[in-house]
Amino acid sequence: MNLPYFLVAPAAALALALGLFLAFPKPLAADISDYEFQLVEPTAAKGDGAVIAVRLVDKRTGALVPDAVIFATRIDMAPDGMETMTSPIEAMPSTEPGVYLFRTDLVMAGGWRLSLGAKVQGEEGTLEARLELTATP
Repeated sequence: MNLPYFLVAPAAALALALGLFLAFPKPLAADISDYEFQLVEPTAAKGDGAVIAVRLVDKRTGALVPDAVIFATRIDMAPDGMETMTSPIEAMPSTEPGVYLFRTDLVMAGGWRLSLGAKVQGEEGTLEARLELTATP
């Protein structure tokens, strides 16, 4: 039994598309947990106008991730048991993609915690980080 061409062609195209889909599966999507913030330096000099550099890394590849939208920042002395001891913090422009700079006043030597909330371009969810650094005299 020979079927008409107009019935065979769509079935053949569908079989070809299904074969290609199965032969070339899409790459695994990234998850927000595949990214992390890291301090560039674990110490900073105590004083006004201290600059803290943080890099955003894709843990799967080690590549720096530019263009994240950082919408929450906080710095406090939680590592030294003084979570209520905070300091103003502001984002600064960076010349290196994937490295984010913040200016703050580290008014006391000791342990400081930098808390960040960010959106990574193309990913769902919020990346949250709590990084500890030491202010040195």
